[in-house]
Amino acid sequence: MTASRYSKGKEGERIAAEHLSKCGLKILERNFRCPAGEIDLIAKEGKIIVFVEVRSRLSDEFCSPEESLTVHKFRRLTKAALWYLKERGPADALMRFDVVAIRWQGEKPEINWIVGAFEPR
Repeated sequence: MTASRYSKGKEGERIAAEHLSKCGLKILERNFRCPAGEIDLIAKEGKIIVFVEVRSRLSDEFCSPEESLTVHKFRRLTKAALWYLKERGPADALMRFDVVAIRWQGEKPEINWIVGAFEPR
């Protein structure tokens, strides 16, 4: 991964967290890592723990940010989310999986927040 792609990816995660915060979610964790995998953002909306995958693309030449997610990635996110809830989450928490897709249009990003993007697998 080039430095430019890496920095745009990190910038995308920052923008996603900022966007979710402005929409009323409380960011609990960023770049959460555990033995089951990694989750870009973990947020809270009421009693719902929201696990967020951030996908950032400089272009849609090969695929859009939304299309870049695979069943394998969904499974890894589900395992990491279950690990998080078991170790750190409140016992009565509900969970939801969202995707924040970011397309870079010059310097200004286009944000597509997909609430409930997939069911646990």
